[in-house]
Amino acid sequence: MSDSEGSPDASELGPEKPAAGDSEAAIGAAPEAGSDATQAGEGRSKSASGPELRGDTVAPGLVLGVVHRKDYDLQRERSQRVPLDSVDLELNRFQKALEESKRQLLDLKSRLVGKVDADDARILDTHLTYLKDSVFIADIENLILNEQMRLEAGITKVINDFDRIFRLVQNETLRQSAVDLRDVGIRVLRNLESEQDRNRGEVSPQEYILVARELSIVDMFNLSNERVMGIATEGGGLTSHAAIFARSMRIPTITNVAGLLDAASEGDFVILDASEGVLRIRPDEVVRQQYLQSDQGEEQDQERIQLPDWAQAVPKTSDGQRVILRSSCGNLPEVEQGSELGLPGVGLYRTELLFLVDREPPSRDTLVNHYAGVIEKAGAEPVTFRLLNVDSSLTVPYLHPEAESNPHLGRVGIRILLAKEAILRRQLRAILLAGARAKGAVRIAVPFATDVSELRRVKEILFEERLELRKGGESFREKIELGTVVETAAACMGVADLARESDFMTVNLDSLVQYLLAADRENGALSFYFEQGLHPFVLRALQQICDACTEQERPLSVFGVLAADPRNTAMLLGIGLREFCLPPASLQEFMAKLTKINLSTAIRAARSAARCSSYSETQSVVQSFRHGYAP
Repeated sequence: MSDSEGSPDASELGPEKPAAGDSEAAIGAAPEAGSDATQAGEGRSKSASGPELRGDTVAPGLVLGVVHRKDYDLQRERSQRVPLDSVDLELNRFQKALEESKRQLLDLKSRLVGKVDADDARILDTHLTYLKDSVFIADIENLILNEQMRLEAGITKVINDFDRIFRLVQNETLRQSAVDLRDVGIRVLRNLESEQDRNRGEVSPQEYILVARELSIVDMFNLSNERVMGIATEGGGLTSHAAIFARSMRIPTITNVAGLLDAASEGDFVILDASEGVLRIRPDEVVRQQYLQSDQGEEQDQERIQLPDWAQAVPKTSDGQRVILRSSCGNLPEVEQGSELGLPGVGLYRTELLFLVDREPPSRDTLVNHYAGVIEKAGAEPVTFRLLNVDSSLTVPYLHPEAESNPHLGRVGIRILLAKEAILRRQLRAILLAGARAKGAVRIAVPFATDVSELRRVKEILFEERLELRKGGESFREKIELGTVVETAAACMGVADLARESDFMTVNLDSLVQYLLAADRENGALSFYFEQGLHPFVLRALQQICDACTEQERPLSVFGVLAADPRNTAMLLGIGLREFCLPPASLQEFMAKLTKINLSTAIRAARSAARCSSYSETQSVVQSFRHGYAP
């Protein structure tokens, strides 16, 4: 809820304290007055410091070096034409660039063996597939043959056309496909650029800090597949395949740096402090020496990680109620980030990634290695794996050959896993094997369960898989806790039965709101249900879940976008939840809000709100507490 509509805000329900980070400079601060970003780096005064820019940290670290720009703008469609007698030359250039790109990717894969997680390296297989894709190749060749378009212009047009189509679809997997195709196109264009540079006798620096428009796997390495020192980009996001690579390779990286391409020129000396999200352009000699000493110290002790002050604080309300915070992750870099921030274990690990990167299901060994990596990064802390939760809209052919008319209410979660039991068995066996050396608890969460029969069947299969592993003489985890993901109306009505059958329970708050209020999360016209705080009927359902878990003495946690939203924290605490699974990127904002909440006040507010009959009544209750009146 927005403040103008009387939304419940955690800060309204307890004593005010300064939020962590409120005084920090805005991301993308304007360059300092007097800097001249349009001149070449070597032509400036060496004593004058340049601007200090801020961005979002993708991979932490400190590095000093010179700028090498890669700012090819794919949004600027070029319409160059070539003479008819040059068409064959363009086609030959295309084939040569494709072959060189394939060679580079295969070479890069071999170089990365043992240096990055095997699952992350599989991203390169997707890029290789695009380089062989008949549609991609035919579209570019047709533009050259039929419109006499120059090769570079044809590649740009095809990438932009695919990008527009994919981004119209409300599906993160397809959006990532658009990004991967763009990366492949950029690789081909880089090879064409390199060919022109060699013809002109130009040579790129061997070691540099990359400055680019967007984050791309291509630009993390030069064309000889030597990794760059660091990366700063004007655009880009935190969840792309390129971001995964940057974290896995430990390349200091920041994105979303406003004004970067105007401020940084080729050859500029810069300091990239990715841990703080800062890029200092042309710093003076005093600043250089200070950072050179810091950089040397960091190289001598790379294993030492200094937690920021806000992450060192004990998570508790203003009146002393401690709260358990764990990671909610979907890939290994997020697990590592959560560990580095001091989060105790992985409260929920979404296992979909490996099933979405290929048209064939991942092998048992691939799953085992991946899950073992998650467990290893979590150390001695507990890890909860949520079983594969995929509906037919994600077009995974071995699960759903055809799209269902209503994917959200179709064969999703445990329904499709029980229908495709071989996939379920492979995943359960992989978790059993990966957990053999785990120091902390290993748990399995069953998604989209509607009654106890589904849990009992999973227990039966777990028993059978243990028996097979024992017969084969393989080492595996004997004790696996099995829990329920509460996210449907049926699960709410049968929560007492499910709690008795479960070792623990966790609430998928986003799905619970969607199914209780019959509001599609992907329908923009219904965003009100997800942006205006928690509906009183949702609070009643949460109260029932908390009561059932208390009665059965079952641990209970909550996860999801709505659970991480600080506007909902007070109500969730007030209704009885004490364990939150959060994306590591949300931790700082969540902690800042948590410390402002007075629990006893939040309990009164939540109970009163749960007794209301509509959103408007709930808002009246919150407004009353905001102004100090009891309802």
